Amino acid sequence: MNGDDTIVHIGCYTAVSGGRGEGIVTARRDPASGALAPLGPAVSTPSPSFLARHPELPVLYAVNELAEGTVSAFTVRPDGGLTAAGTVATGGDSPCHLAVSATGRFLFSANYGSGSVAVHRLDDAGRPGERADLVTHDGHGPVADRQEHAHAHMVSPEPTGDRLLVVDLGADGIYRYDVGPAGRLAQAGPPVRIRPGTGPRHLARHPDGHRFFLAGELDPTVTGYERDADGVLRERARVPASRRSGHVQPSEIAVRPDGRFLYVANRGIGTVTVFALDESAPRQVSEVDTGGDWPRHFALIGDHLYVADERAHRIFVFAVDPESGGLTPAVEPVPVASPTCVLP
Repeated sequence: MNGDDTIVHIGCYTAVSGGRGEGIVTARRDPASGALAPLGPAVSTPSPSFLARHPELPVLYAVNELAEGTVSAFTVRPDGGLTAAGTVATGGDSPCHLAVSATGRFLFSANYGSGSVAVHRLDDAGRPGERADLVTHDGHGPVADRQEHAHAHMVSPEPTGDRLLVVDLGADGIYRYDVGPAGRLAQAGPPVRIRPGTGPRHLARHPDGHRFFLAGELDPTVTGYERDADGVLRERARVPASRRSGHVQPSEIAVRPDGRFLYVANRGIGTVTVFALDESAPRQVSEVDTGGDWPRHFALIGDHLYVADERAHRIFVFAVDPESGGLTPAVEPVPVASPTCVLP
């Protein structure tokens, strides 16, 4: 492996979820051009729709989005290959997101189907052990076919300590938890109630630690929040996720590491919207076609943005302009079957 290359892992839907993928794919990235060279399936595991890494150890984690959900751990070899390191049950239906605490002691996962949050302890090698807690949300929203009950969609640990935010699409809420030494979750005040019918999907943290941006999958919007001294998120702005017509269903949202720009992927119309963060509300500066119509996830890696289009079976690569935040196609799209997550 060339010393200038970077290994990327790609999670994919497999046949059990109606996808064409085989599991987790390894690819080699050229930092200069942004090009990805797939190296083939790293491991076969059912519908690893979201991936995460341990903050210190060479361990990768994947949800297995099944009716009886599981999370799997893999040791990452120097060549990007994966070695199984354990699979444990989440105690819920269809886990769709997971993350590791900043301390590396706990693995959190969001069970979409059952609206619950699972916590697993991690041992010194990063392997998941017994489940430390399982908390089920209660609530629903006005969109009958999507919000009939709670649907936990994202777990977002604090960059320091063991506090956790959980985004719930079905209950239109952001739940705040303190994580105890044994991994038990204690609700830190009432949930942040979001406008009914928003269907919050993912939350992006600004590097200043005070601002947050929420992608509303159902309305479709971007909501800006500011955290007060008590840790409560206060709504400060709300803007459309796209100015285009059609069925817009926002998916991934992320702030560039320098904090100047926000990116939102829009399924249905196949775009990524770029917002400047130099005013009180996100200010749209551009919106680009991705090349497909179902950009489920993207990752900002170096000077490039990698868009996983689940239905186009492609990873689309864009160069990021450091001054304008704008996106331009960098290389030819990379064929990957049913990609759902790109992990640098």
